Amino acid sequence: MRSLRAPLALTMGEPAGIGGEITLAAWHELNVAGPAFFVLDDPARLAALAEAIGRPTPIAVIDHPAAAFAVFGEALPVLPLSASVPLALGTLRAATAPAVLESIETATRLAAAGEAGAVVTNPIHKAILQEAGFPHPGHTEFLAALAGVERTVMMLASDELRVVPVTIHIALERVPAALTAAAIEETARITHAALVRDFGIALPRIAVAGLNPHAGEDGRMGRQEIDLIAPALDRLRAEGLNLIGPLSADTMFHARARRTYDAALCMYHDQALIPIKTLAFDEGVNVTLGLPFVRTSPDHGTALDIAGRGIARAASLISACNLAADLAARRQERSRS
Repeated sequence: MRSLRAPLALTMGEPAGIGGEITLAAWHELNVAGPAFFVLDDPARLAALAEAIGRPTPIAVIDHPAAAFAVFGEALPVLPLSASVPLALGTLRAATAPAVLESIETATRLAAAGEAGAVVTNPIHKAILQEAGFPHPGHTEFLAALAGVERTVMMLASDELRVVPVTIHIALERVPAALTAAAIEETARITHAALVRDFGIALPRIAVAGLNPHAGEDGRMGRQEIDLIAPALDRLRAEGLNLIGPLSADTMFHARARRTYDAALCMYHDQALIPIKTLAFDEGVNVTLGLPFVRTSPDHGTALDIAGRGIARAASLISACNLAADLAARRQERSRS
C-alpha cells in the first residue's frame, strides 16, 4: 500500500442505509494494514450502531484529520458533525439531510485543502435529499459544484475491467439524441488524462463501443458509428489518443478482448455497467474523473432493506478505500516530480 501525507475522508452516506455498518466493517478489515481513514459522522450514532449489530468497535473522536493516523490501528477515527444524528435504520428522514450534506461538504473542503488524501463517499439517497431541497441530480454533480468543475466523468473500476459511459442516467430512448461528438470527445479526453495521471498508464489504450448492435454493421443497423462516433475518434487520434473502435459491444468484454485495452468507453449506462457488475459485482468501485481531488465510492446503493441486519458486504467500500489511496498516492508522487 502506498503511503499518504493525509488520511482518507469517508463520508457518512444515508444514515438510514448500510453506510455506517460497512464503515465499521471496513475499519475492522483495514485497521492493521491501512489505508488510514476517518469518517465524518456522529460518533454516538456509530457507537450505537456497532452495539445494535453486535460488532464491537472502539470509536476515537478526533478534532483534526491528521489525528487519524495515530489512532487508526486501535480505534475508528470520527470527525464529528455539528449535529447529532439518531440511529434510525431503514427509515428515511428528511431531517437528516443537513448532516449528510455537511459530511460531504466537509470532506470535499478538507481534500481541497490537502488535509484529506482523498474522498470516499458512502451511498446517499437522492430522493430524500431532494425532498429536503437538495438541488442537484446526484452525488457526483454536487461534488462537481463544490469543486467548481463543470464536467466530470464516471468510471467503474475493478481488477478485471474499467468502464466509462458517455451518457449515464437517462432513458435509453434519449441516448441517441444525447450522444454528441462533444460528449464523446470530452469523455475520452478526461478518461485518457485520468489513466495517465491517476492510474500511471503512460500510453493508455481505450476501446470504444459502438451504439448499435454489431457497431451498426456498416450502416445497416444504424449510422451513428459512421456519422458520429468514428469521426470523433479520428479527431481524438489526431490529438495522440490511442483509441480502438468503434467496436461491437457484444465482443468487447471477454477475457481475451479485455487484455487489449486499459479502459472501455461505452455509449450508455447499461452497456458499461452490465459487464463490470457481472465480473466484479461486490468489488467494483465508482471513480469520479475530472475532480481536483480523488473521489471513489462503493458501486452500490443505500440498501435500506437490509440496514441494521449486519449482513451488508463491505467489499466494495474496502476496494474504494484501497483504490482511493493508490490514486491519491500517485497524484502525490507526481506533484513531487
